[in-house]
Amino acid sequence: MISKTFKTVLFVAFLFLSTNTITAQYGNGYGGNGYGGNGYGGYRNSTPNQMSQLSQTPTQYTPKEVPAEVTAAKIVEYYKKELSLDALQEVVITNIYTKSLKKQDVLIKKEISDEDKTKEFKVLSEMTDLEVMEVLNKDQKAKYKILSEDRKNKIESRKH
Repeated sequence: MISKTFKTVLFVAFLFLSTNTITAQYGNGYGGNGYGGNGYGGYRNSTPNQMSQLSQTPTQYTPKEVPAEVTAAKIVEYYKKELSLDALQEVVITNIYTKSLKKQDVLIKKEISDEDKTKEFKVLSEMTDLEVMEVLNKDQKAKYKILSEDRKNKIESRKH
């Protein structure tokens, strides 16, 4: 029995961790303004020194992964407002989500079928949800379940 909010939070966290950012490179990798040396479309006015620097400089952009701790802090910040978490609950739930997100990252990289990954994500989600529920009081648990359901419904509606 996984709450929809929790599944939604995990899905959002998964998206944060797996999203690649594409950026345009200044000067299009040719060392000049626009499409190359002084607008001529090539290396016509480049010095030999500039050309050697270009051939040695990698032009690929590799996005930095968002650390699990940062994503967990964002998730807990949302719950802090919605559930009125105290400081101890904040720390414990942040640790729960950090651990879960790190396991998700390992699971994403694991070379198994998509079906098996889905099953493992579901189990991980359920386990994380149970751990979070242990930290919450009765009123917070009720709100957490409602938030989970709302998030799951939003995700489902985006899929269709």
